[in-house]
Amino acid sequence: MARFSDLDRRKLLGVSASAGFLGPALFGLGGCVAISTPAPVRPASAPNLATATKLPPGPPIYRVRASMDRVFDITVCLRPFRAQGPRIEAETIGNTLVVHNYGHGGSGWSLSWGSGTMALRKAMANSPKEIAIVGCGALGLTSAILAQEAGAKVTIYAKELLPDARSARATGSWTPDSRIALASAAPPGFGDLWEEMARISFKRYRRYLGLPGSPVEWRDRYVVLDDRPAYSPPQTRPALEFASYSDRLSDITPRDHVAPPGATPFPGTEVRRSSQLQFNVADYAHTLMADFLAGGGQVERREFHTLSELATLPQKVVINCPGYGARVLCRDESVTPVRGQIAWLIPQAEVDYGLYYHHVGMLSRRDGIVVQALWGGDMMGYENDQEVIDRAEAERAVGVLADLFGRLKT
Repeated sequence: MARFSDLDRRKLLGVSASAGFLGPALFGLGGCVAISTPAPVRPASAPNLATATKLPPGPPIYRVRASMDRVFDITVCLRPFRAQGPRIEAETIGNTLVVHNYGHGGSGWSLSWGSGTMALRKAMANSPKEIAIVGCGALGLTSAILAQEAGAKVTIYAKELLPDARSARATGSWTPDSRIALASAAPPGFGDLWEEMARISFKRYRRYLGLPGSPVEWRDRYVVLDDRPAYSPPQTRPALEFASYSDRLSDITPRDHVAPPGATPFPGTEVRRSSQLQFNVADYAHTLMADFLAGGGQVERREFHTLSELATLPQKVVINCPGYGARVLCRDESVTPVRGQIAWLIPQAEVDYGLYYHHVGMLSRRDGIVVQALWGGDMMGYENDQEVIDRAEAERAVGVLADLFGRLKT
């Protein structure tokens, strides 16, 4: 039977919060479908009171209507991974100070506020009155807002704005150490830097809880394990050991709980539940952009092809947040692509949880139900720069969920 580490169980969806996509492919749904709210699936029997404390009662669990005819979009992304961790460092180009802030793997949204804080410390060394931001994704927008709060007049320069920027199509899970570095390549002291970034970010997200549109919220996540055979593609290369730091946040992140038999309707030999932050990316990104513009921020559409072009900007301090684009813009071949694909199911308002089963992650968001194959773990998609849709992959992932929900206890 497949087993998972405690880290995997707590993450549930070990996928990129900064994953980007170029061109969504829409699939038309034939005809108009009348949608009614299904009855909740309840436990087959009440849990034993002696063991119920292991898993406090949760809300009713509703079935996900997992089928390909409910898939309205399939998107593909490339995560910007660097073996040594994100690049947060300054260099002088001409008479311009450029502070780089990119290479966060699957942790872009999760670490954005903390990483932006580190970049801003370098950018504000000489207290500039104006700052330019290159990029309008997770790192660009948060860095821009932080620069405004520091008193600078800020202009964002970007080829694409949200919701077209790659960050807009992230999965939306709080995964602060998802593909953040390789254990063998992370520099000395990186764990301390990561922890500071993660704690700054985590605290900042509290400001967005409870706002209209629920840009950030807490959701239950379930891991279901059983003895049924799971699909596992052949490994074509040795697995790499990615750095893991989640134990450093054990004082602020909820623990997972083992469900007593009958406490949930999920079939399986073991079911675990935890709570996790998630970003409803559409609402969250809209909120950030609105805050930036309300603070007097300006946006200019512009594409850069070389770093030397940054020195032509009127602002002489630039925070460079190009995401995966840094591989070309900065000629930085340490930025490794990690491909990921998401199938989007029509949202169900009654489904308010996430799930991990047989290497398939599912997360219910306001704008759709995210389904992602995670076969091969962190190595899936590593060094794959093909942003093309694999419909067979989507069908297999949705099929895994269809099988599980078809066997829920009623």
